[in-house]
Amino acid sequence: MIHENQTRTESVLHVAQMMMSAARTAPKGRGRDTLFVATASGEELMAVAHQMDLIASKENLPFFARDAANLRRSIAMVLLGTAVSPLGLSYCGYCGLNTCAQKNEYSQVPCAFNLVDLGIAVGSAVSVASGFGVDNRVMYSAGRAALELGMCGEGVTTVFAIPLSVSAKSPYFDR
Repeated sequence: MIHENQTRTESVLHVAQMMMSAARTAPKGRGRDTLFVATASGEELMAVAHQMDLIASKENLPFFARDAANLRRSIAMVLLGTAVSPLGLSYCGYCGLNTCAQKNEYSQVPCAFNLVDLGIAVGSAVSVASGFGVDNRVMYSAGRAALELGMCGEGVTTVFAIPLSVSAKSPYFDR
């Protein structure tokens, strides 16, 4: 007989893999892929939680500490991010600049299309987790901590984390 708690971690990691696939295949502006997609668990997860506690203390942001506690009760987290990679449009203006060519001067101004693509990928990923009954929560805080730890690759500027849990009660519900 196999009990659910014996396969919980394996099940969550399998769902995380499917979430990464869903994020990767989500629609993207002009078909250009600027996404960073990864899963962290174990020591990496705890390192992010620790960084969140440091941010909470240093910047007086108590919700980072609350989210760190939630992260410690998670089995894994999917990290989704994007780089600033303008689509080369000369008529958009959604980022506040007139053309994508101006981004050379203001390279840290996010491209609206990159961020929309990231949002679509996040939605695709969480729909997979929800479809398999895995508790999840989109966290800016954990994404920022992972970014600060250098976990997200060169050029990635915006990251969201999706912690995953399977337990009798979701650790993300009563916040």
